[in-house]
Amino acid sequence: MPVAPDPHPSFGSYAHPHRLVTTEWLSANIGAPGLKIIESNEDILLYDIGHVPGAIKLDWRNELIDPLTRDVIDGQRFAALMRAKGIGRDDTVVVYGDRANGTAAATLWIFDLFGHRDVRLLDGGRDAWISEARDTTFEFPATGFGDYPAVERDDKSARAFRQDVVANLDVPLVDARVFEEYTGELVDLDRPDEQALRAGHIPTAVNIPWTSAVGPDSRFRPRAELDVIYGSALGAGAPIVYSRMGRLSSHTWFTLTYLLGVDRVRNYDGGWTEWANSVGMPMATGAEPGAAPAGAHR
Repeated sequence: MPVAPDPHPSFGSYAHPHRLVTTEWLSANIGAPGLKIIESNEDILLYDIGHVPGAIKLDWRNELIDPLTRDVIDGQRFAALMRAKGIGRDDTVVVYGDRANGTAAATLWIFDLFGHRDVRLLDGGRDAWISEARDTTFEFPATGFGDYPAVERDDKSARAFRQDVVANLDVPLVDARVFEEYTGELVDLDRPDEQALRAGHIPTAVNIPWTSAVGPDSRFRPRAELDVIYGSALGAGAPIVYSRMGRLSSHTWFTLTYLLGVDRVRNYDGGWTEWANSVGMPMATGAEPGAAPAGAHR
């Protein structure tokens, strides 16, 4: 049975306030029947030096992404992973992580692809929990085995592929990387698997770094501020967001979908890494979005 949502008034102006929980709510609900807590970090070693009591470690890169096909794992493997983690199909899942929930949001996005009905994000993530000196533990929870059926992954509602982007350069396109990557000034990345042969951005894309959605405390900005940040970039049509490999743009997808209530937002998880390493893809450099070149639709 789903756990009651967090009624905190700061969430009231968001389109789907039940998708967020506060540190206070999580602290009060640890151990509640039907609640599963997941820590999903960019730095996978952080879990081992202290985590929220009862939290299950989930490695986005090594457990949710297929290493051979460079794709999200399929329904059979997702179901098997959930069972191994002790997560049931009807459980309320709260995800949190480091770096303002950048990777945690990507984990939530994958849960969404598999239609998990009740998955929420801890506002402020691990940063907020640790900064408030809340309880942590080194103990691994006894998860048991969850009851999770194999479900088909939905690749249409919240996901875009390269061909979808090529065919829709006239819809709002948001590049969620840092400005220097967008302009083409930054090419020396810290992850070899995210390297691209060319630097720049997809033509027509506007740059709104994913961190624009959060304040210095890693919590989401108020609705009024988010409306200003994203409002001018969202015209007619279903927006597509992207980053290097779709991980950090998942955070932007969450912001647009659940906090601002924008319809049919899709995350292009091939991202700039796929686009820039593919033959014949148009690109732009500099601070301006650029125009879609003639013949770009193929």
